Amino acid sequence: MSAFGAGRMLRTIAGHGWRSRSSKPAQSVHINKPGAGFSFELTDEQKEFQATARKFAVEEIMPVAAQYDKTGEYPLPLIKRAWELGLINSHIPESCGGLGLGSFEACLITEELAYGCTGVQTAIEANSLGQMPVIIAGNEQQQKKYLGRMTEEPMMCAYCVTEPGAGSDVAGIKTKAEKKGDEYVINGQKMWITNGGKANWYFLLARTDPDPKAPASKAFTGFIVEANSPGIQIGRKEMNMGQRCSDTRGIVFEDVRVPKENVLIAEGAGFKIAMGAFDKTRPPVAAGATGLAKRALDEATKYALERKTFGKPIVEHQAVAFMLAEMALKVELARLAYQRAAWEVDAGRRNTYYASIAKAFAGDVANQVAADAVQIFGGNGFNTEYPVEKLMRDAKIYQIYEGTAQIQRMIIAREHVGKYKA
Repeated sequence: MSAFGAGRMLRTIAGHGWRSRSSKPAQSVHINKPGAGFSFELTDEQKEFQATARKFAVEEIMPVAAQYDKTGEYPLPLIKRAWELGLINSHIPESCGGLGLGSFEACLITEELAYGCTGVQTAIEANSLGQMPVIIAGNEQQQKKYLGRMTEEPMMCAYCVTEPGAGSDVAGIKTKAEKKGDEYVINGQKMWITNGGKANWYFLLARTDPDPKAPASKAFTGFIVEANSPGIQIGRKEMNMGQRCSDTRGIVFEDVRVPKENVLIAEGAGFKIAMGAFDKTRPPVAAGATGLAKRALDEATKYALERKTFGKPIVEHQAVAFMLAEMALKVELARLAYQRAAWEVDAGRRNTYYASIAKAFAGDVANQVAADAVQIFGGNGFNTEYPVEKLMRDAKIYQIYEGTAQIQRMIIAREHVGKYKA
C-alpha cells in the first residue's frame, strides 16, 4: 500500500487545485471556456483521479475481492484506504471539509473502483446516496455537523427509504413520524439498507401526514437520524446473490426520537428530496455497472487470446470475436451514457431523463456482458476459481437497486412524452 501513500495523494490534490476549483465544477472543470464546444478529452486533474482509482482497484481491491465475496466480511480496510486516498465522499462540499468534486469526477472514480469489485464500490457509493439529501437540502448547520464529521475520519452513512412492502413504490412507505413537542417519534421498518449495520447516521424518509390520500409530494418528511439513537434495532446482515461484502440489513425504528432540527427543509418536503437525490446518484450507479462490464470484457478477451480450440486461440473463431465486439460496443455506449448524465448534473441542469437512460442501459449492459464473459469462458466460467461467475452474480443488482430497470423505463417514457406535450 505504500506505493502511493495518502500524504502523496493529498499533496497531489492540493497541487492541482481541486479544492480551489470544486465549488463550480461545471464552469471550471467541464466547460473549459465559453464556446469551447464538445470534447471527449479529460482534464489533467480528472486523469489523475482516474489513474489513482484504477491503481487502487488493481493493486489493492482485486487481489482480495474473491475472499471478501466468499466470507461476506465488510471491507473496512479497503474503505479506510479509499478514504485516505480521497476516493470516498467526493461529493462533500468544500465548506464541510470535502473536495466538492463534480458528478463527472465521481463517476470516473466509481467506474474504476467497480472494475476491482462492485461489492466494495457499492459500500462506498452508498455513502454518496446517504449524503446526497443532506448535500442538496441540508442547511449549513446540518451539513457541517453530519457531512463534516465524515471528512474527519472514515465513516459511513445510509439511505433509509426502502421497506419490506415499499421498494419501487416509494409512496407506499408505512414508516411514520409523529411530532411531539420539539421532537418527532418514528416507528416503522426499513429493508435492504446498504451500510445499514455500519452507518454513523441515516437519511430516513417517513410519513408525517396521517391522511392516506395525501399526495406523496406533501405526505413525507426527510430526517437525519443518529444510528445510535435509542429504539433502533439493526437486523442481521443479508447474504445476497452478489456484492456480498456490501453490508445490507433491515432496520426497525421503535419510538425513535429525533429533534426537529434534524428535519431537512421542512415537514412534507421529504419525497422531493429523496427523488432529487436519485438524479444525482444514478449516474455513479451507471458508472459502477460500466466498470463491471469493462472488467468482464477484459477478462473474456484475455481468456479468448489464451484458450485454444481446433488448433488456434478461440478469439480467432468469428463466433467469439463477434461476441467480444458486441461486448465492447455496449461498454463504450454505457460509458457515454453515464458521462452525459453526470455532465448534465455539473452543468446545473435537471438530468432525470439522462440519469434514467444511463442507469437502465448500463445496468442491462453489465448483465449482458458478464453473461457473455461466462459463455466465452465455457465450463471454466461456471467455476468459482475463475473471476467471471462473480461478475455475473454481482451484475444483477444493477437492474434492481436505485430504481429497477422497469422503473427507469417508466421515467424515460414520462420524460420523453412530456417533451411533446409541453
